[in-house]
Amino acid sequence: MERWEGRRSVVNADHSVRGDAAADTGAGAGPARVLLWLVVAVLAVRQVAVVLRQPPGERLLDLETWIGENGVLHMTGSLYDSGRFTGTPFAGLVLKPLTATAQQTLGVAWTFGSLLLVVALGLVAAKAMPGPVSRRTALLAAPVAISLFMLSLPVRNALHLGQTSILPVLLVLLAWFVVRDHRAAGVLVGIAAAFQPVLVLFAALLWLTGRRQASVSAGATFALATAVAWAAAPKDSWTYWVHHLAGAGLGERPDSLANQSLHGALLRLGIEGPLEIALFLVLSAAVVVLGLRRAVRYAEDGQLLLAVAVTGCVVVAVSPTAWQHQLLWVLLAVVGKVGKRASDRLVWPSVVVLAVTLPGTMLLPNIEALFPVRDNILLLTALGAACLAPFLPRTSPYWQHPVPTDYAKPVAARWRRVPLLPFWRRVFTRPNLLLELLLIRVVYDAYAQVRLAARAGRPLAEEHGRQIHAIEQWLHIDIEHWVNHAVVQIEWLREFFDYYYSTFHFIVPLTILGVLYVRRPADYRWVRSSIGFATLLALVGFWLYPLAPPRLMPGLGFIDTVHGVQDFAKPDYGTLTTVTNQYAAMPSLHFGWSLWCGVVIVMLAPKLWMKALGLLHPLFTIAAIVATANHWVLDAAGGALVVGLGFGLTYVLSGPRKLVTEEEREAAADPVGPPPTGPAAEESEPVPAGKP
Repeated sequence: MERWEGRRSVVNADHSVRGDAAADTGAGAGPARVLLWLVVAVLAVRQVAVVLRQPPGERLLDLETWIGENGVLHMTGSLYDSGRFTGTPFAGLVLKPLTATAQQTLGVAWTFGSLLLVVALGLVAAKAMPGPVSRRTALLAAPVAISLFMLSLPVRNALHLGQTSILPVLLVLLAWFVVRDHRAAGVLVGIAAAFQPVLVLFAALLWLTGRRQASVSAGATFALATAVAWAAAPKDSWTYWVHHLAGAGLGERPDSLANQSLHGALLRLGIEGPLEIALFLVLSAAVVVLGLRRAVRYAEDGQLLLAVAVTGCVVVAVSPTAWQHQLLWVLLAVVGKVGKRASDRLVWPSVVVLAVTLPGTMLLPNIEALFPVRDNILLLTALGAACLAPFLPRTSPYWQHPVPTDYAKPVAARWRRVPLLPFWRRVFTRPNLLLELLLIRVVYDAYAQVRLAARAGRPLAEEHGRQIHAIEQWLHIDIEHWVNHAVVQIEWLREFFDYYYSTFHFIVPLTILGVLYVRRPADYRWVRSSIGFATLLALVGFWLYPLAPPRLMPGLGFIDTVHGVQDFAKPDYGTLTTVTNQYAAMPSLHFGWSLWCGVVIVMLAPKLWMKALGLLHPLFTIAAIVATANHWVLDAAGGALVVGLGFGLTYVLSGPRKLVTEEEREAAADPVGPPPTGPAAEESEPVPAGKP
């Protein structure tokens, strides 16, 4: 079935911070807290600017659709005739008085009001963290939570569209963690459900956790709000509750990628009709039962915030439509602790934060077999939190004290202050594979985005190209034209270099990283850091010195063997420049990465023939980039420079590559060693006085 890209693309009861970690005074947390609150302020200003700088017709899209001059709330007919209003009839009643407000004033007030809701959400979530937590964590939790909310896709989407989806989340959190009166707490949950009906599941959670008065109050409030809306707008209520089955089918197509519910996922998989409805109902029932049981267990364990997050993830999965702006519940699941070892403790929160703050295209490569995962990444994260993630109970001995990481000790360095950063320490064991793959993928995609953003005008890039060409002529190393035309004359050699240029650039580095990850994890960490630094330094070069490669230099007669003939009459040289920055030539990462591969193989390969084979890769690569007219010779020199700096920075931060093994460490700790045995022991025994 054709995939559809939608517009919305994609506890502890006393909340104490005392406990085993209360002895932590939070020394040093003051400056960090000030810095984090500064980050919050910057993010808030940026979000306001992004929304308000949009043209009036492109900002607060849903709000404009509802209450603008031609909005559905101004019309006398049904709210749902136009298909643009997707809220409940109760939401329509609440929003209708806003139509009398000046449009410009309302847009500013709505944006600032939404940001205030996000701040309140972060403060409540930070207060609700299951204890015991250290003083440092208590001080830093609020700005970190607010920052994550502001960076998340749901909040950014809600601000852009002018949606009300932040309010129900805040109402539920206030009911659980701020309001003490059970009836009042139930009223808040009922009002939240009146905006988003599936949130009535929180009334079930209240009942199952013993807060039955609040549960009854929530159900009664939801029923009363629905009845009032039905009495005020019977036609709209019939359309919403009966014709569209509680709003299912309103708005965008339900198979849109923006619909991250089980219903949307089944439709995207090509399952339709009665079979899809039956599967959705069965799977939803299973998720509700399993998820609520887990939520009750965590609530009884004192992890009320996790219980609320798990229930919210159940809501996401079983809703007929769960648009991106309604998925804040997934981010709340970050409070769950998974893993007994300290080295694994960051995996779950990293997965949640990356899934909720970055689009799926950044997390997974563009491989068709991965499309079902990439297109449903938020749903899968919600299902993982609701049904699968093995969150630790607070009674676990690993809750406060996970198995510590055994850090390796580097050998003595020549530089007195190496390593300069004591936290940049390595371990002998390999890092978590999932976290490592996510890190590599996200960093590479960020590299590609920055490289693409580092554009420059064609005249400047060509001027830099003439500078490089002149320097090479002065140095008598301008061999690019001769090599390029010589290779073009030999068909098999041209095909070989074209294939080598296009293929081995990624295959060889990834293979080396994979082998080292499995066989030599300590060395893997060292070489992974070095190539990462080299790549970051290369981005600086792309930004500061845009350079036209030989194939894009008019009048020099180079032949582009890989991309074909370029039409210099067109300013963008065709469609190629729309997908990649053609002027990111200095330094050459094709050669830089190949040189990194050669150095690593020479350092680590056990056999001489392997070392010799490793040296061939950078030699073939420099021949390929020159023969195909994709780089100047000096670009390769730039690539060698950033790789050298990458190795140097790694050395400065983490010391030499060689580490002290466990045996060497134990020997250093016990220099005397075990007592000698055998003949040596007999010879070393002291001779008693009076004996020969």
